Amino acid sequence: MDPLRSPLLTDLYQLTMLQSYYERDMVAPATFELYARKLPPHCGYLIAAGLEQALDWLEQLRFGPEELAWLDGSGLFKPRFIERLADWRFTGEAYALPEGTALFPDEPLLQITAPLPEAQLVESRLMNLVQFQTLVATRAARVVQAAQGRRVVDFGMRRAHGAEAALFAARATYLAGFDATATVLAGAEYGIPVTGTMAHSYILAFAEETEAFKAFIEAHPDKAVLLIDTYDTEAAAAKVVELARQGYRASAVRLDSGDLADHARQVRRILDDGGLTETLILASGDLDEYAVAEMVGQGVPIDGFGLGTRIDTASEQPFLECAYKLMAYAGEPRRKRSEGKGHWAGRKQIWRHHDAQGRVQADTLGLAEERPPAAAEPLLQCAMRDGERLAAPESLDVIRRRTHESLRRLPGHCRDLQQPTPITVHPTDALKSAARRADRVTGYQGP
Repeated sequence: MDPLRSPLLTDLYQLTMLQSYYERDMVAPATFELYARKLPPHCGYLIAAGLEQALDWLEQLRFGPEELAWLDGSGLFKPRFIERLADWRFTGEAYALPEGTALFPDEPLLQITAPLPEAQLVESRLMNLVQFQTLVATRAARVVQAAQGRRVVDFGMRRAHGAEAALFAARATYLAGFDATATVLAGAEYGIPVTGTMAHSYILAFAEETEAFKAFIEAHPDKAVLLIDTYDTEAAAAKVVELARQGYRASAVRLDSGDLADHARQVRRILDDGGLTETLILASGDLDEYAVAEMVGQGVPIDGFGLGTRIDTASEQPFLECAYKLMAYAGEPRRKRSEGKGHWAGRKQIWRHHDAQGRVQADTLGLAEERPPAAAEPLLQCAMRDGERLAAPESLDVIRRRTHESLRRLPGHCRDLQQPTPITVHPTDALKSAARRADRVTGYQGP
């Protein structure tokens, strides 16, 4: 049993509902949509990510002998239900926003239409796969914006919440515009460029800092990056200059502690005075988009940034306020009316409007069967039919380009790092009518 691909990687209530649906023969087509209720703090948009992993999981989803044996031994389910799961698979269709597309609250990232038990069972894992990468990609895009063309690298594996999170964070940051990752398996798995420097422990393992630098340059003569703040940062920079005079030349130095801006200025002066004008200065150490933006804005001579904890854990808000809700069943719209958690009913499409310069003006959210608004771009695309993907997975480079273009088209007020304002999403009259119809179908008598 592969734990990360198993249908048992779900909430128990998905399976208890499944048994009841089958007992009542409730297998008519159902549409569920995964969407964000609101944006994270200081964000004026989201970047859709995680679709590839979601489609891969849906396509291979099966109950194997080990899963069936566990269900049988649990005493929670009836034998007839377990027998039915033996040849179970996902047979539905999926519409989705292409990865790298900017979106806003109430807009579906992913839309699933399938027999009700199938569409229901996949809820928990789909949310688990999509919301994390979307969160990290969104935060990473803000870092790239703050860096204004300077190199940005993912350093976050050690603080990520588990192995899968570390890999997905590397993927999400790269598709959002990061240049590389320090997570080696992400390079092997996704083709992301990998890079790294050294740890303080490497310096401490040598009796003298100069010997540590020399040994590392000898081992990596073409791309040595030296960590220079283990003891005295400025003194270490002077050692880098002296080693260069002896033929031991580093490509870059890294700062990881203290007042990074002040150290960077002093180190730049020392390196330049020693003739090392092409030696780069990299910085890391509990950075986020705000720290990067501040240093860039002050003209601090830092050529690249390594970001880890705050990005890979989406520290400002480590969850996306998202939902996966039933929108239609057996041809009738459905909607939840819980206080603060209501949603629009019906199977939807998003239409995007652009101005004459190609910037996003507004989005229209309507029913999929509606006539499209004039000169508007439909965003949701069919990615899977009859349980099978319609196209091969996209390369991360293609997704990176889409992310860049999608962000470029957003108006400035969406991308502001401090007080962003998202664009307006307009519901159509037909969508409002579907909501009223859903209320009548379910007997709601409220206002």
